[in-house]
Amino acid sequence: MELEILSGAARLACYLANPPVADAGPPTLVLCHGYPSTALGAADTNRSYPELADRIANEGWRVLTFAFRGCGRSSGDFSLDGWLQDVLSVADHLHAMGDTRGVWLAGFGTGGALCIAAAARRPEVKGVAALGAPADFKDWANHPRRLVQHARDIGAIHHDDYPPNTDVWARGLHDIKPADDASEVAPRPLLVLHGSDDESVPVFDARVLGDSHGDAELRIITGAAHDLRHDPRAVAILLGWLDRERHRSG
Repeated sequence: MELEILSGAARLACYLANPPVADAGPPTLVLCHGYPSTALGAADTNRSYPELADRIANEGWRVLTFAFRGCGRSSGDFSLDGWLQDVLSVADHLHAMGDTRGVWLAGFGTGGALCIAAAARRPEVKGVAALGAPADFKDWANHPRRLVQHARDIGAIHHDDYPPNTDVWARGLHDIKPADDASEVAPRPLLVLHGSDDESVPVFDARVLGDSHGDAELRIITGAAHDLRHDPRAVAILLGWLDRERHRSG
């Protein structure tokens, strides 16, 4: 089912998948995509996530996936703090809906890092899965104007006059620190999943996130690259973790 959720001034295009068997209060998952690749672009970056949402829903979850602002059919322009607000807005919307055992967050790449940051700010979130997630955004923070241009090139920034102030826009790159936030997620469960051959985010970042949490389930997939969304081993590990969380919550 398609729906729209407001996140500040942005309208987020969302897809909601319900479990096939009616269940009073199923667990609910927010499923987040990552930063768009140059090859795919912002318009198509989340196109396969409804399929993954349906697959997870078949395992007994209510799943909501969405396009971050600036991506897919969502309005707005990319900023890291804006994307964090998107995760928080979706999670808050699902909490307000009620009729659930709780809300979990799962994301890939930048989306996974922001799930950790969002859970640190929402103690009611039950758990987080972060796949291929960076421990910080220092590389972006060191070159904010280059990032603005890249976001414009891939279609995540649509307006010529955005951002009105690059220094203000870049604050989120400094202020959002998943490695610090992971400690705030504890003792809630955290799955940190990474590819050993990730070409975008060093595998060391996964260890930093796991160490910060203190009791994370850390899984390194041998030979896997950054795009874990299409690695069947990564999806199987995610499904297994979600199955354990569902039974634990029941």
